[in-house]
Amino acid sequence: MFNRTKSPAPQPRSDAAPAIPPLPDLPAPGAPASASGSAARPATSPVSQRGLSTLSADLQFDGSISGGGDLQIDGSIKGDVRVGRLIVGETGAIEGGVSADYVEVRGRIVGNVSGKQVKLIATAYVDGDITAEQLSIDIGAYFQGRVLQGRREAPAAAPKPAAPAPAQPAPQVIDMKPSA
Repeated sequence: MFNRTKSPAPQPRSDAAPAIPPLPDLPAPGAPASASGSAARPATSPVSQRGLSTLSADLQFDGSISGGGDLQIDGSIKGDVRVGRLIVGETGAIEGGVSADYVEVRGRIVGNVSGKQVKLIATAYVDGDITAEQLSIDIGAYFQGRVLQGRREAPAAAPKPAAPAPAQPAPQVIDMKPSA
C-alpha cells in the first residue's frame, strides 16, 4: 500500500559536536550492562550509586528508620523516618516524624515533615508541620499544619571585627489551619 525507499543512514561528520552521553543510571546504547559500572557514573546522582530501597504496599513496619540512602514507601510505617531522600507512594502511610533532604509525598503522613525540598503531590495527605527551604503543594493535596520556611545563609566573604554580628532572622511561619 505504501512504498517508501530507504535513505542511507547519515554519516557522522568529523566537525560535528560530540554525541550526548546517556543518562547516568542507564547503560550506553549497545554497551553491555556490566561495561557501564559505577566508575562511569557521576558522584552527584544519589539514586544511581546507592539505589532506591522500597517498602512495598503489603508491608507494615513498626519502629524508626534511619540512614543516608533513598527510600520509597508504599506500605505503612509507625515511627520516625530519617533518610537522604524519601518518596511516599500513593499507598504509603507514615505515622511519625519525617526528615530528609528531599521529600515527595503522594500518600499519607501524620506527623511533622522536615526537608530542604518538600513536594506534596495532588494525592498527598499531610497532617503536621512542615519545615522546608522549598515547598511545593499541588492542587488537590490536603495539608493541615504550619509551614516554617528555613533559608540557607550565604557564606560571608570576610568577617568584619568592628561591626557587631547581625541577629539571625526568624523563620517565616504560615498558619494553614482552615477557618471555621
